[in-house]
Amino acid sequence: MKHKKLQIMGIINVTPDSFSDGGKFHTLKNAIKRAKELEKQGANILDIGGESTGPGSKNVSLEEELKRVIPVIKELRKSTKLPISIDTYKAEVAQQALGAGANMVNDITALRGDPKMASVIKKHKCQVILMYSKDPTPRTTIKKKKYKDVIKTIKDFLKKRIQYAKKQGISNNQIIIDPGMGHFISALPQYSYEIIARLHEFHTLGYQILIGASRKSFLGGSMESRVEKEAVVSAIAYNGGVSIIRTHDVKQIKWLKSLS
Repeated sequence: MKHKKLQIMGIINVTPDSFSDGGKFHTLKNAIKRAKELEKQGANILDIGGESTGPGSKNVSLEEELKRVIPVIKELRKSTKLPISIDTYKAEVAQQALGAGANMVNDITALRGDPKMASVIKKHKCQVILMYSKDPTPRTTIKKKKYKDVIKTIKDFLKKRIQYAKKQGISNNQIIIDPGMGHFISALPQYSYEIIARLHEFHTLGYQILIGASRKSFLGGSMESRVEKEAVVSAIAYNGGVSIIRTHDVKQIKWLKSLS
């Protein structure tokens, strides 16, 4: 399989309740410092998020989310040429983020969370990441969902979301697909591993693939011990032909870029 040049997307959670980093980068100063660290470590894209959507997380108002992410994007745009992704399902957040200098939208609801999101993507002609999630709402649940064929289920879902996006005027070259990981799939870890093992099957859809296994609970063990496991999973994912790896741990993953 011929690999595209691998890109690493570094995660910056501008939230006080992030499961993975405990809200370390909630302030503007800390978020900017972290972004610069990730860029220095080898990130190709910076993914800025202002609302946690993991199990047990709380809804964040539009005003609060804007207050968290827009100053970070504006400040980053002054100092970096890296593409900036806004991790949101809210159309107004995406609109203002793109206006402030963001380049792409990472929508975990695959355009289901806000009926106006597709028009924002079309207007700005930016890339959008469409992710599979077992839950119809942005907030994921701890549910032991079982699948007859997890890959078929995800592919069917993504096909429908791609069709919807294209009907709304979003072009093929704007779309990136994300099969999801961890609780977005199921509380049963075997399905996340099955996705990694069968990533090549998603290539029939014809789009760039993003994988975000970073620090997810299916890896098991403590948060610290998950980093090594994530590196192994990411290497397998790279071998499966992913184009983008989304991670908190750029320093530990960047070696994969030397293979591409």
